[in-house]
Amino acid sequence: MVYQMLLRLLLSACGLGLADYLLDGVSFTHYSTLFWAALLLGMANVFVRPLLIFFTLPITVLTLGFFLLVINAAVFGLVAWLLPGFSLAGFWSALGAWAIVALMHAVGSLLMGKNKLVIKVERQD
Repeated sequence: MVYQMLLRLLLSACGLGLADYLLDGVSFTHYSTLFWAALLLGMANVFVRPLLIFFTLPITVLTLGFFLLVINAAVFGLVAWLLPGFSLAGFWSALGAWAIVALMHAVGSLLMGKNKLVIKVERQD
């Protein structure tokens, strides 16, 4: 369990580093800030994000779930606001960073075997 938590922390830090490299609106001053941002992002996803989802449930239902993208970007913005050395240029930078970190987590989950991709090949005679 601790191994998976550390691996997710590492995946988040790598995703944030990749977002820093690929997106102009995401910047970190030091490499150690990636670790702290990943840790703070994990804590914000555990404690803050569920509250935001609960309180914005009516607008989320009205927008057929698209408002969750705003919530995800807001959580990234909160982490950037709280952590010196991590800055976001705006909403689209936060959304892009979220997408990159989410893709890193998806690839990591596939590689760890948590969500296995199974392809079944049958031979017909």
